[in-house]
Amino acid sequence: MSTHKPVRRITAPQIAGRKGGEPIVSLTSYHAHTAAIVDKYADFILVGDSLGMVMHGMESTIGVSLDLMIMHGRAVVRGTQRALIVVDMPFGSYEESPAVAFRNAVRIMKETQCGAVKLEGGKRMAETIRFLTDRGIPVMAHVGLTPQSTHVMGGFKTQGRDEASWQSHEDDARAVAEAGAFALVLEGMVEPLAARVTKAVDIPTIGIGASVECDGQILVLEDMLGLNPAPPKFVKVYGTLGSQIEEAVQKYSKEVKSREFPGEAQVYKFKS
Repeated sequence: MSTHKPVRRITAPQIAGRKGGEPIVSLTSYHAHTAAIVDKYADFILVGDSLGMVMHGMESTIGVSLDLMIMHGRAVVRGTQRALIVVDMPFGSYEESPAVAFRNAVRIMKETQCGAVKLEGGKRMAETIRFLTDRGIPVMAHVGLTPQSTHVMGGFKTQGRDEASWQSHEDDARAVAEAGAFALVLEGMVEPLAARVTKAVDIPTIGIGASVECDGQILVLEDMLGLNPAPPKFVKVYGTLGSQIEEAVQKYSKEVKSREFPGEAQVYKFKS
């Protein structure tokens, strides 16, 4: 009989319970093999709709479909064992009504087996968040710079540059927390505002371009690995995979042209 204990996934309530404690570690992932690596170190993994830009070359996240999110969500769940998997609800899948949001969130959770969904918006989405959480859907909220609203915002603009706007951002954060969100992403927000919002709500805040005072941090995996030649200001690049991949492909190309590859070790010999 095996004495090996099965790995238990981190849950949304466990993340919620980390408010003010050890910082929460998170990264995005969109496929099984990178998710398996990230799973060893992250508390939750976000299957972000940023995959439209990172994986599919879109100019924004607006073109990402529900089917696309589900496909990538399934892959990440398959590649992981311990991290909470959170899947973004794409643009147009939740704004129409709480009922539509619930139907699409249920589909995401059933078809991917993820542990939570994420949606963007503050006060305007509080009713929807409450509707979902009352019906058993764990929701991570997202305020500040909300990429799905960049057409309205006029681009990817840092939020809180005008101190007069701070109260509105704080009100957004309080509204989603009171509606039942278990955690809150703060994106593209000036540092003192993000720190203030973190203190104002009783759920963990997850910063991306925000403040070290947030309860956790998240980055896009490809950005921090050096695959994005022009990452945002808030990204610290921890790897150089972009140049490493190019060097490897360049060497492969050279060896194919010189007939150095495949060599003796890469071919099958015929044994008569």
